[in-house]
Amino acid sequence: MSTNKILIILGEPNSTFSEVLFKYFKSKFFKHNKNKIILIGNKKLFQKQMIKLKYNFKIKEISSLKKYTAKEINIINVDYKFKKTFSEITSNSKKYIEKCFELGLKIMGEKNAQFIVNGPVSKKHFLNKKFPGITEYVANKTNSKEPVMLIYNNNLSVSPLTTHIPIKNVYKYVKKRRIINNALKINKFYKSILNKNPQIAVLGLNPHCETISKISEEKNEIVPAIKYLIKKRIKISGPFSADTFFLEKNIKKYDVVIGMYHDQVLTPAKTLFKFEAINITLGLPFLKITPDHGPNYQMVGKNKSDPSSIFYAFNFLNKL
Repeated sequence: MSTNKILIILGEPNSTFSEVLFKYFKSKFFKHNKNKIILIGNKKLFQKQMIKLKYNFKIKEISSLKKYTAKEINIINVDYKFKKTFSEITSNSKKYIEKCFELGLKIMGEKNAQFIVNGPVSKKHFLNKKFPGITEYVANKTNSKEPVMLIYNNNLSVSPLTTHIPIKNVYKYVKKRRIINNALKINKFYKSILNKNPQIAVLGLNPHCETISKISEEKNEIVPAIKYLIKKRIKISGPFSADTFFLEKNIKKYDVVIGMYHDQVLTPAKTLFKFEAINITLGLPFLKITPDHGPNYQMVGKNKSDPSSIFYAFNFLNKL
């Protein structure tokens, strides 16, 4: 296993992301971590949050990745004016988060690091309706078309065809072309990164994959997409009715489930695996991972957040 450089974009400063990082840095897993982890964010705020939550690490500010030193927490500083160590989430952090992403994406564009892990952001205050989620934001910044969200777990991964859009609009996006795009990018990821030929299942949109309407998404879009992919030798089947698919006897047969909308697949996935999963963006020039949780502002500063997803992220990257 080779040593890789991982950039950590700290994201929303008033979130639980710093807390879960502290819990990872304190763990035995960090001691055995083989990769070089470099944070991008405000050093002063990160230190104050560390002290507030009663952790103690050596944090070193570095000007470039070449200055990295082992046995310390390395951070590239990004200026940010703040009044409180933890506060409510507002749009005041927007420009700061943008600068963090700009720096991180510049480093990735220069191919000086291999992976990005980004902390959560507020869709309301940071994305401000311009993008449905961070997946689309980063895709736009890297000129990447049709990114795919994959919620990865070693036992079963899920991928929503549509991400953060109102459920009333989902049917407009259930298209043959989009299903093919998702399946091909998922298949490529599993084969090239995980060295595995995945079994992919596709769920229907309508209850029991049936509708009394003249327009059937299953008949007109989903089935034709599956038939096309089978001809391309992709191991894929469906459409399956979502209400019974996630029974144990069914999910053992598959590696990935493509659903038609966010909660159709994320609700059962989180019920099964809780936070032992990571959000991987496929279709970018590099691998980007986000812990599978939001800013969790209700828990900020309480030191009670579940760090499972960030542990899962680093352990996953350690195996690559």
